Amino acid sequence: MSWFESLCSNYLSTANTILLYAIIISIGVFLGKFKIRGISLGITWVLFVGIFAGHLGFQIEPNTLTFIKDFGLILFVFCIGLQVGPSFFSSFKRGGIIFNILAMGIVFLNIIVALVLYYIDGSIELPMIVGVLFGAATNTPGLGAANEALNQINYTGDPISLGYACAYPLGIAGAIIAIIAVKYICRINIDKEEEYLKTHDKDGESLTVLQLEICNDAITAKPLKEITKLTQHHFICSRICHQDIISKPDADTILHQGDFIMVICKEEDIESITKFFGKKSDFNWINESLPMISRRILITKSDINGKKLKDLHLSNIYNVIVTRVNRSGVDLFADPNLELQIGDRIMVVGKKESIDHVAQLLGNELKKLDTPNIITIFVGIFLGILVGSIPLKFPGMPTPVKLGLAGGPLIIAILIGRFGHKLKLITYTTVSANLMLREIGIALFLASVGIDAGDSFLHTIIEGDGLLYVAYGVIITIIPIIIIGLLGRYVFHINYFSLAGLISGATTNPAALAFASQSANNDKPAVAYSTVYPLTMFLRIISGQIILLLLM
Repeated sequence: MSWFESLCSNYLSTANTILLYAIIISIGVFLGKFKIRGISLGITWVLFVGIFAGHLGFQIEPNTLTFIKDFGLILFVFCIGLQVGPSFFSSFKRGGIIFNILAMGIVFLNIIVALVLYYIDGSIELPMIVGVLFGAATNTPGLGAANEALNQINYTGDPISLGYACAYPLGIAGAIIAIIAVKYICRINIDKEEEYLKTHDKDGESLTVLQLEICNDAITAKPLKEITKLTQHHFICSRICHQDIISKPDADTILHQGDFIMVICKEEDIESITKFFGKKSDFNWINESLPMISRRILITKSDINGKKLKDLHLSNIYNVIVTRVNRSGVDLFADPNLELQIGDRIMVVGKKESIDHVAQLLGNELKKLDTPNIITIFVGIFLGILVGSIPLKFPGMPTPVKLGLAGGPLIIAILIGRFGHKLKLITYTTVSANLMLREIGIALFLASVGIDAGDSFLHTIIEGDGLLYVAYGVIITIIPIIIIGLLGRYVFHINYFSLAGLISGATTNPAALAFASQSANNDKPAVAYSTVYPLTMFLRIISGQIILLLLM
C-alpha cells in the first residue's frame, strides 16, 4: 500500500492535489444538500470542509493553491457577469430605480456598520472586519475580490476567510430573522397584503392579449399605420375580423366600426388601449376563415445576432407578425428597434407555410444552443484580466488601484452580456451551462480558501476572537435590513413580498429568497430579487477592494 500512502502524502504531486480537491468538494456539496428548518449553507460547506482538511494537516503546493483559487474566482465572477449583464442596465427602469436605491442603502449601511465596529473595537484588523462583512452579507464573490486586493498590497496577516466563516452561518439566518422582524414591526397582515395586490398592484412589464371591438369614430376608416401615431401606447394588432372574414392586418389595413381585433400590449396600458379602440369583446376566434397559427421560434443563427427586428422585414416579406420576444424568461415588447440576440424566442403569428420560412431564417435549432460558445468566455476573461491589471492612480493614495482578477472580469462580463452582440460575440449560454461553470469556479475557490485557513481556524474560534466575529456579523446583517425595511415600507409603501425579495437580493441570500417565496403566493419576491441582484453583486465585489485599498 506504499503507492496509496505516497498518493495521500506527497502534496507536491498533481494527483494528490486533484484528489484532495475532489474529496473536499464532494463532501462539501453533499453536506450542502441537508437543510435545517429549510435553511442550508449550500456550497459554502465546501469552505468548512476545506478548513477541516487544512486543520488536519492536508496542504497544497502554494503556487498551485494560488492558481486554482484565482482561476476559480475568475470563472465564477465572469459567469455571474454574463448572467446579470442583459438585465444590469434595464434594472434601473421604472420601479427598479427605487428598489435599487434601497438595495444600495443596505450595501452601504453594511459597510458603515462594519467600519463603526472596526473603529470602536480598535483591536480587530481591517481585513478581518471586511471578511466578517462579507460573511454577514453571505457574499462569496466579495470575499474573493477582497482577498485578491490584499494580494496586491502584500498582506501577510490572518486569512480574512476566518472572519467570513465565523459570520456566514448567522448571516443566512440573520437576514431571515430581519425580514420577519420587519413584518412584526410594521404590523403586516399577510392575507391583507395578498388581497391588496390582487386588486391594486400591477406589474407593468408583462404583456397581455386583448380582444376588442372598434367603437371609436376617430379611428374608423383609417389605416393602422396612421392609427398607431394617434396614441403614445405601444400595441401590436395580430388579427382582425371584418364582415366575418378573419385576416392578418398590415400597416395599410383599414379599421371600421364593428370590426373585432386582437391586440398585444403591456398590462399597464390595458385601460388606455381599450378606451382608444372601443370596448372589450368576447369574440370567438376559433372559427377562422384564414388558417393562421402562432408559434415560438428560437433564434440560433449567428448572423441574426445583433440585428434589429425591423431589419428582418418579416411582415413585408413573409406576411407574419411578431407579437413578443422572450429573453431569459422575460417577455419583451416586439419593438421594431429591439436588437435580437442568440437564444431569444419570438412569438410569430401567420400562415403555417410563412412561419416555416421564418423558422428557417432564424434557425430554430435547439441543438445549436447546446454547443457552448467558449470563445466568448475566454475572450472575455482575457479582456477582463487586462482591464483588471490597469493601475488607476487617485490623488492621496500611495499606490495605484487595480480592479484585480475579480473586478476586471466582472465588468467586462457585464458589458459583453449586454453589448456583446454588437461585436458579433455570441453571449448565450444555457442556464445549466452557466450554473455548471459557476459552481465549479466557486467550489475550487472555497476549497482553496478553506485549506489555506485551516491551520488557524479552531485557534481563532476557541482562543481568539471567533465568537466576537459572530456577534459583529449578526449586527452587520440585521441593523441595515431593519432600517431599509422600515424606510421601504413607510416612505415608499412597498408591499411586503417585494420588500422581502429586495432584502434577499441586497444580501445576495438565496435562502432568504426561498423563505420569502414560501411566504407568498405570488412571484413578487423573485421579481424584486432579480431587479436588485445585478447592481448589488457588482457593488459587493467592488466595495471590499475599495475599502481595503483606501484605508490600508
